[in-house]
Amino acid sequence: MWAAIKARLKRSSEPEKEEGAPAPPVAASTPVAPSSRPGPLAKAPAPTPPAPATASGPEGAFTDGFFGHRLKEGTIEDVLDDLEIVLLQSDVALPVIERMRRDLRKELAGRKLRFGVDAEEAIRRSLEHSARAVLARPPIELAGAIRASATKPYVILFVGVNGTGKTTTIAKLAGWLAKQKLTSVIAAGDTFRAGAIEQLLVHGERIGVRVVRQQEGSDPAAVAFDAVQHAKAKHLDVVLVDTAGRQHTNENLIEEAKKIRRVVAPALTVFVGDALSGNDVIEQARLFDEAIGIDGMILTKLDADAKGGAALSATFVTKKPIVFVGVGQGYADLLPFDPDWMVRRLFEEGSAG
Repeated sequence: MWAAIKARLKRSSEPEKEEGAPAPPVAASTPVAPSSRPGPLAKAPAPTPPAPATASGPEGAFTDGFFGHRLKEGTIEDVLDDLEIVLLQSDVALPVIERMRRDLRKELAGRKLRFGVDAEEAIRRSLEHSARAVLARPPIELAGAIRASATKPYVILFVGVNGTGKTTTIAKLAGWLAKQKLTSVIAAGDTFRAGAIEQLLVHGERIGVRVVRQQEGSDPAAVAFDAVQHAKAKHLDVVLVDTAGRQHTNENLIEEAKKIRRVVAPALTVFVGDALSGNDVIEQARLFDEAIGIDGMILTKLDADAKGGAALSATFVTKKPIVFVGVGQGYADLLPFDPDWMVRRLFEEGSAG
């Protein structure tokens, strides 16, 4: 994202050239008459001082101040307008953009900048600070929460739309839990698709985790209930409940998810969203939260998301933390979310977007 912002700021700082404008006249040199007497050579005329920088050039962004330069108010507004365009193109929701605009204006308007610190660096630091504030939600440290829970097993319910990688994410999380020395079982609650059940069975065999299932078309709440009973009998730590991918507008499937919640009383309900879907994932997360209630999010395909705005926006809009991010296809490519990592990814030099 920073690469796009930087490019936009650079373009806006370059003075515009009028089409068809005549080239500036070249000052004629004044000939120096040769001296008729021997002596020191005559002095050449003093060079013409350079023209002052225009308001559209880089130096025009500043006005002199004690011990440094101040950014002009007009420059701040130009920067904010350019910033809004880039952030919209980077899948950042309008409420987040308005927050970042306020933060940038507050931090930079009239601020003294030390010599050697240019406007670009000051803007980047302000945006990084603002992004950290947006992402600053009380984190869910999952392994610790599971161990501290008085209710066993610890049930996690996964919801989301079709095609977000929810089923694969559940398998990845089961593998992550095993590395934390926590045992788990998976409930194949997507009973509408035989392919989803088979997919989980393959994953379960690969990672050594039991998958509880019933026939295609069975009641998903019954599958989840069986998985909880199995976990209790085997003294397992966690039950991971898969559900059918559903649109947030499908009332029947939303009611089904509510039924699963009533039956197994999950300790954690997680929305799984595709970071590449941009503003759609923000609206999906918001509506799932309104309809079912979510506690946190997992964003998939973040490795392929060059823009990065979905993570900022989904957190800001739902006020819920991101718990994990998917950064690849392997079982090890599910990482606990680190806001500092996300900020570095958005604003490091050479970042995509």
